[in-house]
Amino acid sequence: MKTPAQTVEVNSASKQQFLTFCIGSEKFGMALAQTREVIEYGGITQVPLMPAFLTGVINLRGEVVPVIDLAVRLGRPPIEIRRRTCIIIVEMQHEGQQFTLGLLADSVYEVLEIDADAVDPAPAFGANLRADFILGIARQGEEFIVLLDADRTLSLRELAKLVEAEFD
Repeated sequence: MKTPAQTVEVNSASKQQFLTFCIGSEKFGMALAQTREVIEYGGITQVPLMPAFLTGVINLRGEVVPVIDLAVRLGRPPIEIRRRTCIIIVEMQHEGQQFTLGLLADSVYEVLEIDADAVDPAPAFGANLRADFILGIARQGEEFIVLLDADRTLSLRELAKLVEAEFD
């Protein structure tokens, strides 16, 4: 049983919806509220001289959307394109402006409604991810789902610094 100090607040409500997806053999989740849609992989235009995490751009109904290989962003090997590879379209806010990103994932599972009491805090070690990227770890039966903090994982400020560092 968790003490109040150990309880992770995923949201002020007792449940929150997450889109769950696979990168390699790991299962991740991201708040559904930031997810606009999931599309089939295809039509990515590579952009020269960009860091490895930036796969390229797509034309999404007339909007140029950068696509990030989420595996590379999380320190894993790049995603191998397969039949179930997809792009998760997310909407983010930065300094009052809304921007759209595509996230490359091996596959998408489902939308889960997760109780706040089924989420444990990010481990201090052992997840092989930066702790600030992790909102928490959700238990689903015998499986664990790493819940990503999209605002930190996809921080426009940090991504811009990584692009700049590529040219230094």
